[in-house]
Amino acid sequence: MTATYRALFCDLRTDRVLDALPVAGVSIEDYIGKTGTMTGTLTAPDHATAERIKAAVVPGRTAVWIERDRVIWWGGIIWTTALGSTTRGAPAKAEIQAGTFDSYLDHRLLAADLTAKDEDQFDLVRRLVGFARSSEGGDIGIRLGTARSGVTRTRKYSRYDLSKLRELLDKLAGVENGFEWRIRCYRTDAGERVKELQLGHPRIATSRGRAETVLDFPGPVMSYRFPYDATTRATHWQSRGATNSTTNRPLMSTPLHITGAIDAGWPRLDGTSDYTTITTKRALDEHAAADLTEAWTRATVPEITVNLEAAHLTPAILGATIRLRIADVWTTAGVGRYRVVGFTVRAPERGQPETATLTLDAATHSAIGNDGS
Repeated sequence: MTATYRALFCDLRTDRVLDALPVAGVSIEDYIGKTGTMTGTLTAPDHATAERIKAAVVPGRTAVWIERDRVIWWGGIIWTTALGSTTRGAPAKAEIQAGTFDSYLDHRLLAADLTAKDEDQFDLVRRLVGFARSSEGGDIGIRLGTARSGVTRTRKYSRYDLSKLRELLDKLAGVENGFEWRIRCYRTDAGERVKELQLGHPRIATSRGRAETVLDFPGPVMSYRFPYDATTRATHWQSRGATNSTTNRPLMSTPLHITGAIDAGWPRLDGTSDYTTITTKRALDEHAAADLTEAWTRATVPEITVNLEAAHLTPAILGATIRLRIADVWTTAGVGRYRVVGFTVRAPERGQPETATLTLDAATHSAIGNDGS
């Protein structure tokens, strides 16, 4: 049976339901580590429906929950709409685009000084998100939780930097021994829609029971792609921080390298990064180590496209580990276990099956050494 998609439009601040409308051409994306998006089309066959759409869908202040067979699969904020019509007799349409709820933090600045001294990094995350909630009109209902990471950070943020909260969170997560974060959306057994800050150290892990998800090609996996790209790979790294007002020279991190890379036959590949607001060497070194690990390990970002009905997957697969088995001429490229870090769903249209594209993470970490300078 073909799945039915519906868009539930709510007031962003109160989550009060404004309207429920069928949506066509649905594509939803959710990721660990970056904002997901949603696109779809609302049809207005008459003036009454058009007025409903205009009243319910207000970019920047309307939340949208996407239901698949009345189960919440995605939640976010409407940021753009495009109303249009043609002279060919087709009904008028409204094209909508939305971002996952974490996109709200791209629109909020840290407008106050904030200092943390040896504070658990998860507590610091909650303070940053809590700042957004504490401002007038800034509470969109994100639940913060109480989890701890066991890793402490020392940070000093200035209101004069006009930093976006999303940028601060991503930088904090991206240091050595950092964490992952996202806004998880679901409905409770009591029917309440929830936007929950999900934190994981070092990674967000999802348990799907004892049975491991196994996906085969040929089989539920319709296609796969394993790109290999060395254009951003690095064996050596150094990061640059804030400029000292007295010496007019920037703070430099400790030079780092991947232990064993040169002995294994790799040529030296240098990489750099800039953090103009970081004033302490400890924090800059943490960023440099994480950047080198990222540059060395992210040589491939596999993607697979599956028949959603045949694979029996849901967005709960995000963060879980699957086993991928491929039987073709590239067999060794795709046999193994991978963690799902991205989930893109395209609703069935005009005889095309309902599909999901999974972005996979198979990175392995190598040891980082100090160049001694």
